[in-house]
Amino acid sequence: MSLNSIFQYFVPKDKKFFPLFEQAGNNLIEMSKLLKDIVNSSNPEKKKDFTRKMEDLEHKGDNITHQIHLELGKNFITPFDREDIHSLASSLDDVADFIHGAANRMDLYKVEKATEPMIEIADLLVEATEHVSKAIHELRDLKNIRNITDSCVRINSVENKADYIFDKAVADLFEFEKDAISLIKHKEVLSAMEDATDKCEDVANVLESILVKNA
Repeated sequence: MSLNSIFQYFVPKDKKFFPLFEQAGNNLIEMSKLLKDIVNSSNPEKKKDFTRKMEDLEHKGDNITHQIHLELGKNFITPFDREDIHSLASSLDDVADFIHGAANRMDLYKVEKATEPMIEIADLLVEATEHVSKAIHELRDLKNIRNITDSCVRINSVENKADYIFDKAVADLFEFEKDAISLIKHKEVLSAMEDATDKCEDVANVLESILVKNA
């Protein structure tokens, strides 16, 4: 029996890792949509409420990551390479950390009105996390490799768009923003948001690595 056959034999039996990864993917979509709510809101009370919810979702994400690592320690047989399971869990956690970080910076630095680039990158983050989640749900059945590959391509495309918006926004800040404190605040928020899209690309890279080894 080939290694691939063995892999396919065990995949349907896994009841631990795939549900946890899917939960992590769903949680990222919730977090990115909440960040979109934050940047589009002008109501301070609503923003505070959204930020509190973001804290809860970040903790939820941490718990899922912890559970994946616990299962990794308990289970001898895993649906794919142990190192890839660890990398996928870590990269998903990184996305959550930076989405949370962007929301946190807006709150701590009292950025009351989001700029157009912040709104645009927040929209792109929703798109990226939706593709991340879609690709992860496809991991259960590797017959649809094209779906995972398509999602990875789209994630990379979204990340390139976010890079462009970030670079242009920072250039504009240095050219037009005369208040140094405001410049730093805006750059820090934009940076965390753009880093979150970078981390989505890291997830795509791990998924592609899994495909190469197991497809």
